[in-house]
Amino acid sequence: MATTGAIDCDIHPAVPGPAALLPYLPPQWRDMVVQRGVHDLETITYPRNSPLTARPDWRVPDGKAGSDLGQLRAQALDGFGLRYAICNCLYGVQVLFSEDMAAAYATAVNDWLAAEWLDREPRLRASIVVPVQNPEMAAAEIERRAADRRFVQVLLPAQGDVPLGKRSLWPIYAAAERHGLPVGIHAGGSYRHPITPVGWPSYHTEDYVDQAQGMQTQLTSLVCEGVFSKFPELRVVMIESGFTWLPAFLWRLEKYWRGLRMEIPWVDRSPSAIIRDQVRFTLQPVDGPPEAADLLKVIEHMGSEELLLFSTDYPHWQFDGDAALPATLPPELMRRITVENPLETYPRLREAIAS
Repeated sequence: MATTGAIDCDIHPAVPGPAALLPYLPPQWRDMVVQRGVHDLETITYPRNSPLTARPDWRVPDGKAGSDLGQLRAQALDGFGLRYAICNCLYGVQVLFSEDMAAAYATAVNDWLAAEWLDREPRLRASIVVPVQNPEMAAAEIERRAADRRFVQVLLPAQGDVPLGKRSLWPIYAAAERHGLPVGIHAGGSYRHPITPVGWPSYHTEDYVDQAQGMQTQLTSLVCEGVFSKFPELRVVMIESGFTWLPAFLWRLEKYWRGLRMEIPWVDRSPSAIIRDQVRFTLQPVDGPPEAADLLKVIEHMGSEELLLFSTDYPHWQFDGDAALPATLPPELMRRITVENPLETYPRLREAIAS
């Protein structure tokens, strides 16, 4: 199997329900959740019963897809022959209006991940869930969890209250860079604002397709507001963003940077160079043309074979069977996408292999 020994940069363990987090909440918040009857926060991206949320054979009887470790182990880790997989938990911490409650939930989710998943399966790694509503609290959660080397990334939603390049959010990037942690930006968010620039769509199909617009907006913000200039060692991973839009995006951003660079003098090298140095993109969902030659042409236009990271997006339904990699990719490119690029992106994975 082409994925044997691969590093999966995006799988999704699901919190079974509010009760699962109660042991990991401080007494104050545990009592409040119970007394208020706080409902399940679900995920920030996938409706539970949407077909895209899980393949029929990956669903959990009487539970959320992705909530059963044994099933995940058999279907994802063993099924694809993975060496490591990074857990990106999409529990809706970011939808809470209370910053204090969001911080308590983020801590609980991270402790739950460590105890219920990482402790029980050595092939799993995880992203740190943070309360992006309060950047200082988010940075504190990064500091709290960074000592556990099994946490290899910081997780942010793509659609929030403000563009991710805003200086108010820089404490998150400072903490991530300080600990050598990439920042993963995942599709979805708090849904405070429409997913489109012209208002709310009517259907999940529109929302799903339009997520790429949000990812492009955030990438523009990170470049133009100077995040990569301020934090030159920071790496950002765009997760479930698609990638075939990147060549046209780079051409347009490069053109207007050349004409308007006096406005953003801190962007002291070309946006395409910044993105090729400091940004990576997960593979699934592959939004490329079906013909292998055409897909290879897109990758050529991206200007680097180092940009793509292997992912299955388990348990979400992006492909059938075990076709997690596009067919007929050259073996050397497959190796780079499945192993070499992830190891170059995540220092803590390199460290684990070296030990």
